[in-house]
Amino acid sequence: MSKGDISAKDAERVKFAFDIFDFDGKGIVDAWYISDLLRAVNLNPTNKKLEQFSVPAKKGEKMMKLDEFIPMFVTIKKDKDAGSYDDFVEVLKLYDKEENGTMMTSELEYILTNLGECLTKEDCKLVMTECCPPEDEDGCFAIIPFLKKLCEKD
Repeated sequence: MSKGDISAKDAERVKFAFDIFDFDGKGIVDAWYISDLLRAVNLNPTNKKLEQFSVPAKKGEKMMKLDEFIPMFVTIKKDKDAGSYDDFVEVLKLYDKEENGTMMTSELEYILTNLGECLTKEDCKLVMTECCPPEDEDGCFAIIPFLKKLCEKD
């Protein structure tokens, strides 16, 4: 892995995240945490993209070193197939029936549990509790504050 493949800033972020998941301080991380590690460095790989890394089904099956994780980071970072904040804004505008920047909470719940990479009802509830602003009297919430919180965008 050459230094040209990853910026110094990214290398620092990846090492920081890797060290957090290196619970024993031995320079190795359980490969079961690959998806968590990638998400810890602000990447959003799809489950399908993660399949290429042969993530073990159970903890303790395979350990990896930082040098093994960096190519995974580079691969996912280069992937342009992940949705961006602006993509999400455009998609959710389709559900803004009143054209006032809101959508029905029930429609978001349906989207999260039934379309694309479906969330479990528990995960959906967590996302909505953590990210959705309060509903109005019509059962709608403001789209932009939700997406800003979801995408951690100021």
